[in-house]
Amino acid sequence: MTFVVPFDGSELAETALARAVEYGRALEEPVAAISVVPERKGYAREKGWIGPDEAFDVDAVIATLREQVESIAPDATFEYDRIREFPPEQRLAGRIERLAQQYDPTVVFLGSDNVGRVVTPLASVGVHVAADDTYDVHIVRQTSPPRLAGLEPHPDFYPDSESESE
Repeated sequence: MTFVVPFDGSELAETALARAVEYGRALEEPVAAISVVPERKGYAREKGWIGPDEAFDVDAVIATLREQVESIAPDATFEYDRIREFPPEQRLAGRIERLAQQYDPTVVFLGSDNVGRVVTPLASVGVHVAADDTYDVHIVRQTSPPRLAGLEPHPDFYPDSESESE
C-alpha cells in the first residue's frame, strides 16, 4: 500500500506531498507522486509551468516537477504520463486514477482549494479523482503544518513551522 499524491507543482500539491510524507513517516507507508502532463501550451500556461511568452518544453516541465518532488520527498517515487491531447477534466482525471491504481493506494492526498466544497466547479480534476471509492482521499486545503498530535511537521517544508508551534 502507498500514499499517492497527484502532483502538478502547485502550492497545494506541494503541501499535499509534504502531508503525505508526514503521514508516511508516522505510519511507515511509502509515498508516490504522479503527474499527467498534456503536451499543450495552453494547459502549461494555465498551470504556471511556463510564462506567457515562453516556449513549451515538455521534458523541461517534467524535470521541474521531478525536482519539486525530490526537494519535498526525496524517498518518494515519481511517475508521470505524457499525453498529446488536452482532454476534458474527467479524462485527465482518468489518467491520474490509472497511474494511482498502479500503486494500490491506501490514501490519495489531493491538494485542492475546491474539491469537496458543497458547490464544486465543474473544471476540477480533483473532483473526479476524489470520486473513486477504491481508496480514501485526504484533501489538503491549508498550506500550514498539520495540527494532529503525533504527526511531525515536515522538517524542511514549512518556512516558519518552529515559530508557529511555539
